[in-house]
Amino acid sequence: MDHSGHDHSTHMDHSGHGDMHSGHPGMGEGAPRCSMNMLFTWNTENLCIVFRQWHIHSTFSLVVSLLAIVALAAGYEALREGIRQYEAWTNKRVETTPHPREQYRDDDDVEPQLEDEERLAETTMPWLLGQNVAAVTKRAHAIKSVLYGIQNFYAFMIMLIFMTYNGWVMLACSLGAALGYFVFGSRTTATKETACH
Repeated sequence: MDHSGHDHSTHMDHSGHGDMHSGHPGMGEGAPRCSMNMLFTWNTENLCIVFRQWHIHSTFSLVVSLLAIVALAAGYEALREGIRQYEAWTNKRVETTPHPREQYRDDDDVEPQLEDEERLAETTMPWLLGQNVAAVTKRAHAIKSVLYGIQNFYAFMIMLIFMTYNGWVMLACSLGAALGYFVFGSRTTATKETACH
């Protein structure tokens, strides 16, 4: 079948469409765009930080964003210190949790000691009555697991912010980490086990 006589130009002509991107937000000529750099840069034109909505439009928005990044990075160090304090508190709580009565059932010499421990628990830690070491440890471990997940999510979000490869943003992340360590990390070493958290 020979189709050489048919006019195919009317089916393929898209000249009446104009700019195909003009009707789509963020795709037209005047709409702001996010530039994604994979190389180090100091350029802040069309800089977006992690989300399209976190777009740097002016020097003022850059300064506010950099201050927010410093606060976020310092907040991460505050979170880490809070988790360390929670772990110390739970370790102390596990140590002071009364042991179950079954441990002393066969030993008559320990009965006076048991009464002293119960009296101490009643006067100093009434919330621990009826609990045992295994229950306290299990609950503490579940809470620490949730906190660990939050800490990792936070760390990876800061990593994504750092990975804009913008020098100003990278400096803000580092300054925030240093400030957070200065304020919250007085009882920890300056070395870290991993690079991102």
